[in-house]
Amino acid sequence: MKLLIKIVFITLIAFSFLGCTKVEGLGGKAMITGKLSGQFYSDKQLTLFNGTGVLADENVYIVYGTADTYFDDDIKSSYDGSFQFKYLRPGKYTVFVYENCYPCSSLQEVVFSEIEITSKDQVVDLGTITLKKKI
Repeated sequence: MKLLIKIVFITLIAFSFLGCTKVEGLGGKAMITGKLSGQFYSDKQLTLFNGTGVLADENVYIVYGTADTYFDDDIKSSYDGSFQFKYLRPGKYTVFVYENCYPCSSLQEVVFSEIEITSKDQVVDLGTITLKKKI
């Protein structure tokens, strides 16, 4: 009887480990990096161009996987416009930021970057994302 209980217990533990799948999100070694740059305008219609520069202290959002409709995490860009999402698992991610938009009803438009991390140590560099901003 004790042997039967041990076999059932070991079988249940083995099946519990086989049923676990790691989904997108925190807990890995991969990273998504990038940099934010701005095209600055001095009017609401975004027609009077005032120059370019880095976007410091700007919100950058990430969505883990493809099932979510709301962001999972956010960070602020650094003084030089750079940002990093660390400790990610392999999977699909969406990184997005907001830029100013004159004809839009909300006066903001979303700029999306869809990424797939395929290995556990991968570093995905989105490069420089340029946004329109009213100063």
